[in-house]
Amino acid sequence: MDLPAWKSVVVIVSACFLGLLFIVSGGWKLADPYMWSVFLHQFKVPSELVMPGTIALGISEMLAGALLFVPRFRRWGAILTTGLLLVFMVYIGIHYDELRGKECSCFPMVKRTVGPAFFIVDGLWVMMAVAVAAWSRVSSGLKTAAMILGAIGVFAGVSYGVASMQQTGTKAPDSITVEGQPYALGSGRHLIYFYDPECMHCDEAARRMATWKFRDVKVVGVPTRMPQFGADFMKSTKLNAPNSPDAQPLKALFPFVDPPFGVAIEHGRQKAAMPIFDKEQPEKQLRALGWLE
Repeated sequence: MDLPAWKSVVVIVSACFLGLLFIVSGGWKLADPYMWSVFLHQFKVPSELVMPGTIALGISEMLAGALLFVPRFRRWGAILTTGLLLVFMVYIGIHYDELRGKECSCFPMVKRTVGPAFFIVDGLWVMMAVAVAAWSRVSSGLKTAAMILGAIGVFAGVSYGVASMQQTGTKAPDSITVEGQPYALGSGRHLIYFYDPECMHCDEAARRMATWKFRDVKVVGVPTRMPQFGADFMKSTKLNAPNSPDAQPLKALFPFVDPPFGVAIEHGRQKAAMPIFDKEQPEKQLRALGWLE
């Protein structure tokens, strides 16, 4: 297209900025899908959709960013980018009252919270993407674009496989301190429950756990803060599990974002990580493991 110089500059700068933003954002999600599944769950996405949603979102963002960097695919990339941004804005708008003030780290280079500024920034990005779409030449080369998508899909599959392997097999400490005494983790089944005594979500999760019938499983609570309230928490929720003060070394070994978080340990090794606690999870996960009657 024969464009004025200032329009060409706008297209190139906008495409490069948005392309970099979306490639990094999508790659971040695909590189650590389990962490991002927790973020999506915190943003009111149903537990059964958080992992497929993370993978789909990461692939879409990386594809949009990659297409923006290639002039012959730039219009397709801009259209996909516009669609993704509009979906983000509409979703946040629907859940605005619930999510207002919550940290939104959708893009690693942009730290922000859900509020009016969120819509202003995303609105500016939409305008940039629309300008790129309007002032770029008609895209062509569907076969090559499909190959780019395939390469991103392979990267997503490999990343998910590596991340899944990291969720199991980690060797637990031979023993931890529980109620002031050494507690061995080398044999049997143990469910380590990380919680914040002042977290309502942790409280609800513990109350549900108190109603489950475990099969040869010992539950150990690990308060991530305010450990002096741990005993009262266990009593009020009726979970009645002993507490361990070893939050820091255990979290370093089994990293997570925010409590509640669970780790299933069998014969001294991690059997599964449980980052999502809601009405369905991790109950389904534990039943699949055979840890619940």
